[in-house]
Amino acid sequence: MLGSLIRVLFFAGIVGAATWGVHRLTEGAGAVRIDVDGFEYALTPLAAAFGLFLAFPAFVGVFKAIGLAVAVQRFFVGGETAVGRFFNRRRERRGWEAMTRAMIALAEGDGGTAKARATKAEYLLKNHDLARLVTARAAEMIGDSAKARACYKALAEEKKTAYIGVRGLIELAQSAGNEDRALKLATQAHRLRPEDPWVLDTLYALQSRSFDWRGARKTLAEQRRAGFAPKAEADRRDATLALAQAEDAEECGRVEEARKLAVEAARLDPANADAVSTAARHLVAAGCERKAGRTIVQAWRIRPCPQLAAAYAAIKPDETPGERVKRFQTLLEANGAGAEPNLVRAELALTVGDWAGARRAIERIGEAEPSARSCAIMAAVARCEGEPDAVVRGWLARALGTPRDGAGGSVLDHAAMLPLLVGDPGEAVEDNGVSSDALGAQSER
Repeated sequence: MLGSLIRVLFFAGIVGAATWGVHRLTEGAGAVRIDVDGFEYALTPLAAAFGLFLAFPAFVGVFKAIGLAVAVQRFFVGGETAVGRFFNRRRERRGWEAMTRAMIALAEGDGGTAKARATKAEYLLKNHDLARLVTARAAEMIGDSAKARACYKALAEEKKTAYIGVRGLIELAQSAGNEDRALKLATQAHRLRPEDPWVLDTLYALQSRSFDWRGARKTLAEQRRAGFAPKAEADRRDATLALAQAEDAEECGRVEEARKLAVEAARLDPANADAVSTAARHLVAAGCERKAGRTIVQAWRIRPCPQLAAAYAAIKPDETPGERVKRFQTLLEANGAGAEPNLVRAELALTVGDWAGARRAIERIGEAEPSARSCAIMAAVARCEGEPDAVVRGWLARALGTPRDGAGGSVLDHAAMLPLLVGDPGEAVEDNGVSSDALGAQSER
């Protein structure tokens, strides 16, 4: 209600003002004189006001005509105009339609259609980044590596799309088997996004496959700091890398560096028998037999295995069988339960001619299916105790037919360990009157 009243009053005011103005112009004295080239024109105030009112649209029309002429001129010389904007909008609309169809075809797995539509979109949208990416993916789908590589290179040259371009080039290099180039590109991607999980995983894998142990360990440390690798898994992988680095250093004659790396690998992953035995070997060579023994005992406490027993025996290779049995008590006290410790007890008993002790150790394992290693030991015990050849051959036949990766370790590990545990079969148990053939049946396999 109040609004309507205000509008009525406003309209009445305008009408009143116009009426008053017309009255003043009509009743007012004087005239408007215009002198043009010697001609004088006299107009009343009302006529002059009316003339100005009519002249205003004419001036507007003239200015619009001039603007139209300027727009036409700029259109033909390539300037930005309303006409140009019209055609540009139409071009963009067609480009986005082509882009939509390309992405639909890409999702459907139709690489040929996707590439054709994406190429058209790239042309209409004037090398739009998304069009290039879709073109690259479509080209990859149909195996056009050259086109995909060109698109990814173009993306890599732009700051805002550098990462996706480099990543695409890495994937192309990996699929082509060019891991040297993939490693260089992965290093570039790492500079662009140093904490990206995919970049760190890819860089780590490429460095490991190219034997760049130092670089792989550095990348692994970054993964661990970023929380992408659990500590236990990171330590296990780091130990493997440090061991490989130690082997390379040893081959190059850098003995001290190899020893430090091997000890570090054993510290990172005490369950890694390779790392522990290598560290023990280097420590023994450096005169640190006690430290080597402690390192092996710590690993044995976690997971006994034949390789650790062989490494422990190698600390003092020249000791007598009796001395070896006594020294091995420290190892067996650390972890004496399970198959491996009892197999070691049996093997040590063989070295001193304790056939009954060897048999008890094997029986203590309580295997439902004896392993090849335990069968070989029982064959030696049967031969040494003077049992019939049929019994010995029965144990050997069972050893031959038993899988090599049994619970007590492989026969190959056992065979590699026997020279350290038993020594020369002809001399190990000479005092007990046992012939070399008694242990030959065990070490032959």
